[in-house]
Amino acid sequence: MNRVYTIADQVITGLGTDTESVWQHMLAGDTGVHLIDDQHLFPEAFHASLVDTNALEAAYSNSVIKGDFTRFEKLCLLTALGALQQSHINPAAADTLFILSSTKGNIDLLEKNKKNQYDPERLFLWHTARLITGFFRNTNPPIVISNACISGVVALTTAYDYLSKGLYKNAVVIGADIASEFVISGFQSFKSLSTGPCKPFDLNRDGLNLGEGAAAIVLSTERDQVTEGPALEICGGASANDANHISGPSRTGEGLYLAVKKAMEVSNTLASDVQFISAHGTATSFNDEMESKAFAWAGLSHAPLNSMKGYFGHTLGAAGVIETAITLRSMRRNILLKTLGFAEYGVPEPINILADHLETETRCSLKTASGFGGCNAALIIKKAQQ
Repeated sequence: MNRVYTIADQVITGLGTDTESVWQHMLAGDTGVHLIDDQHLFPEAFHASLVDTNALEAAYSNSVIKGDFTRFEKLCLLTALGALQQSHINPAAADTLFILSSTKGNIDLLEKNKKNQYDPERLFLWHTARLITGFFRNTNPPIVISNACISGVVALTTAYDYLSKGLYKNAVVIGADIASEFVISGFQSFKSLSTGPCKPFDLNRDGLNLGEGAAAIVLSTERDQVTEGPALEICGGASANDANHISGPSRTGEGLYLAVKKAMEVSNTLASDVQFISAHGTATSFNDEMESKAFAWAGLSHAPLNSMKGYFGHTLGAAGVIETAITLRSMRRNILLKTLGFAEYGVPEPINILADHLETETRCSLKTASGFGGCNAALIIKKAQQ
């Protein structure tokens, strides 16, 4: 089995258009979540984190990307390009694979004012994936992962599987989702949106904030491709379905527990090895409660844990890639970020929720995600040994 290293990444959220800008805002305790009053998105004002359109267009105009691309496509292309420009990977090479994760893609093209602007095929995720590989002159069939909110973590696990088995040397994993009338209306119909900035794992949490954003992470089996130390490796991942409900997670946390345990098994990781958990932490009642049960059940109550949703909202299919990119920076900088919005402990099982930033050496991290349909995923990241 080949070892799989993280080479470079690029993040765009409501906090900035590159990973370092987003990281610095998170260190400062800033949030991209604001009250949004946009009749095109929803008739009533709501709290969310949106990518600044002017900043996005400036990044696009200053890039080498040319053409008439949608907002979603620009996010995908800009993050992939930004990550690749930090690496020495040849994106056109036959040994490079592209993977796209998203829940909705160009869903905004269904709206009346945009319906006739683009070819109807732009609605399909496979079309966006081929558009991306075409831009980078890569002839390999791209892979699309669309499995609700675990899409990003599953995409990274899929990349690990292909690279570790020697089918490719490099992979570019892209996760992206945008805010749209369809998405906002859907979550509002569930009464799951918070009346203010979200409060993950807090006693007074009342729902989630939606976010839009994108990230790309470049992976490689060649350690000499690592340009920023220490070298970090993806060591394995897993997914499991609790088969509970179309939108509600299992109250026992069994599906997430199984995903975590399997990820630990395939990566030869003990519970005592895990020094940080980047949790899903949506700030909805059932999700946070379920996660506390799963982590306690897996023997992980000791591990410092955070949710990043308070910084840039729930970015759906992009969340796993964005939050993994920030986790990589945390491990390199030896700083674990607090759970923004958390104040009073509000889950049934004992877990170590970060209420403040923590400076500490972190050699092994667990990234998890859970989503509609009872899906759950987990991924193990470690500092590479010499």
